[in-house]
Amino acid sequence: MRTILITGPGGSGRTTVAAATALRAARAGSRTLLLSAERADTPGAALGASTGARPAEIAPGLSVWRPDAAAGFRQDLADFQSRAASVLDLLGAARLDAEEVTPLPGAEELTFLRALRDAALSERYDLLVVDLPPLPQALALLALPEELRRYLRRLLPPERQAARALRPVLGRLAGVPMPADWLYETAGRWDTELAAVEAVLTDRDTAVRLVAEPGPAAARALRTARLGLALRGLRTEALVANRALPDTSPDTWLAGLVAEQRKAITEWEAEYDVHPVPHLGRDPHGPDDLAALAVPAVTETDRPVEWPVADRIAEDGVLVWHIPLPGAIREELDLIRRGDELVITAGPFRRIVVLPSALRRCTVSGAGLREGELRVRFAPDPGLWPAAAR
Repeated sequence: MRTILITGPGGSGRTTVAAATALRAARAGSRTLLLSAERADTPGAALGASTGARPAEIAPGLSVWRPDAAAGFRQDLADFQSRAASVLDLLGAARLDAEEVTPLPGAEELTFLRALRDAALSERYDLLVVDLPPLPQALALLALPEELRRYLRRLLPPERQAARALRPVLGRLAGVPMPADWLYETAGRWDTELAAVEAVLTDRDTAVRLVAEPGPAAARALRTARLGLALRGLRTEALVANRALPDTSPDTWLAGLVAEQRKAITEWEAEYDVHPVPHLGRDPHGPDDLAALAVPAVTETDRPVEWPVADRIAEDGVLVWHIPLPGAIREELDLIRRGDELVITAGPFRRIVVLPSALRRCTVSGAGLREGELRVRFAPDPGLWPAAAR
């Protein structure tokens, strides 16, 4: 299944563009689901039909879903209280009723990620159009699965479960029930769920579309977003220049704004596949208005983002890891090798990545930024590198 992630600066009209994209795909014959992170029914306002907390078909081939974070959090808390019943009873803790539960910070993001996983694993759809929150919330959301999985593995390493046979003994010695079983089971379930979301985001059939209204402010936001997406290995497929004004407007008052938009679009075309979408002179409402936007169609892709390792041992005695980071600035780059991981800081973003197996037997010998690509050089460690390969 193809997945299109749509985001952009706040106020750019990304939800309307997402709705138009989903509607066009459905009319072209794809079974399409529009998954929206909007709390208010903004997708429904654009489509001219109400949408809610369950997937519902609102047009032939088009379903819309706005997950309910509150309901999901209540269910998760109820499951937790059930699993931890023995410990809660021992502590004399009072159970929380569903009616008094309100979502904690982060619950909305986790509920949306779970919905993304469920939608991607469903066999009911050919295309998933994801209406993400505005930048930079979308970048934080896209980073969450990988980061949470890393925290879980550090705090609750799966290999620690090898001591399971000793837990009853430890429980008797301590005089309290040991919660390790359900704790590790819960961590394992979370890891599986997060891994499924991560697999969707890194799939070769997943791409990002950015939506922005042409202008200087949007240009700055897009430069930052492009770098953050690249660091996560996400491919920017297209840039929708939304609410583009006509070049031949009879209104002289708009001439300056038109010129500013034309300048921004021309600059964007050097870096993106730009698709101007016209300003209708009103907020789009209903299928006819969305069709008039003429958003780009969803096509097949065969260009996954790759971080290749080039073998330069024969020529230069090193392996070179090529990491695409368009828009990165040399002064804002930082690298730290820590065991089998590389900590990469690029501007306001940081990612900890596991080194490819060949590079784990090497030492970092240098790095450089060239033409939007970070190239990290690794020299084989004589104590770890196979003699035949030297």
